[in-house]
Amino acid sequence: MFNFFRSTKNVVKATLNSPIIHPQQQVALSRRNSTFTFKLPESSYEVHNCEKPKFEVTSNKEELLALYRTMMAIRRLETACDQLYKAKLIRGFCHLSTGQEALAAGMEAAIVKDDAIITAYRCHGFTYTRGASAKSIIAELMGRYDGSSKGKGGSMHLFAHEFYGGNGIVGAQVPLGAGIAFTQKYLEKKNMTFALYGDGAANQGQIFEAYNMAKLWDLPCAFVCENNKYAMGTSINRGAASTKFFTRGDYIPGLRVNGMDVLAVKNACEYAREWCTSGKGPLVIEMATYRYGGHSMSDPGTTYRTREEIQHMRSTSDPLTGFKKRLIEQSCCTEDELKAIDKEVRAEMDQAVADSKNSPEPPISELFKDIYVEGTEPKSLRGCDPHDIHYFK
Repeated sequence: MFNFFRSTKNVVKATLNSPIIHPQQQVALSRRNSTFTFKLPESSYEVHNCEKPKFEVTSNKEELLALYRTMMAIRRLETACDQLYKAKLIRGFCHLSTGQEALAAGMEAAIVKDDAIITAYRCHGFTYTRGASAKSIIAELMGRYDGSSKGKGGSMHLFAHEFYGGNGIVGAQVPLGAGIAFTQKYLEKKNMTFALYGDGAANQGQIFEAYNMAKLWDLPCAFVCENNKYAMGTSINRGAASTKFFTRGDYIPGLRVNGMDVLAVKNACEYAREWCTSGKGPLVIEMATYRYGGHSMSDPGTTYRTREEIQHMRSTSDPLTGFKKRLIEQSCCTEDELKAIDKEVRAEMDQAVADSKNSPEPPISELFKDIYVEGTEPKSLRGCDPHDIHYFK
């Protein structure tokens, strides 16, 4: 089950700028300006009717630390949400993505601002990477006025620039994603859409209908299955006759990616973006990942899998721990630099929680806003006016 996540030591080559006089200055400058090329393991990808992405990732220190910071921010954000839910400050539904941070971080690093993402309700990390503040996410979950939907929607109504929310109906966001991609093609934009769904939603008929239309019209859409091995209390082996989700597009090429490796995710998403924007049509991607918690806060997550399994994944495949080890071992940065990032992120999330707690609840006047386009509201609603004869029927 876990062979896909087996680790292989990465090879890094550093090209340094010209040396300067002082040795300490030389080390600091060379690290900052170095170009690091990581060699990914052969197990990073499997393909269906297409070529594999490149196995080399070339980056610099600034980008590498940004990737680490983004994943750490998502981890801290989810930890804060977990604590607020247990304190009964977040009510209703709450689906955390702890363990899956590499997906949102790697995808965002590979695309441009005007590319689009749409996903289901495990969406806090994607909302954050698309530009929403931690405060707007936490406040929305708490039902406060400073939330991204003014506290009226909760976790299934988080939005940001070209991020079309965490949709609550299982699989329903996938045809919406195809529609966004249709708009991009119709308007001749050089952008594409990532339409994400879980392994549990992968059996929904509307997903295959979206595949069909996307291929008929060669829409710039990457259909991304976040395969975290379990739907709501059900393992993929119990719910899917075929667990090779990247092959399910049949006539659409597919790619399976180690979703616990942020560099593999980034490479794959760059590959997908080039594929879709060059007119080749849609692509199906399976991100092999893992969630440490249950399906939602009401699910302990240990009745259908063992604690040993969860601990094994934490100790061998954690996206943050693995990336941190890679950066330090290859002298990309020091442990103190990463600790400084951890401290900075913790302070950011603590402040976001404090600000969200101080945010007021939405006023009653907001109840009927955002239902109609401003200026087109009806003067009365049939069945709601006591003077309307239909009210009594």
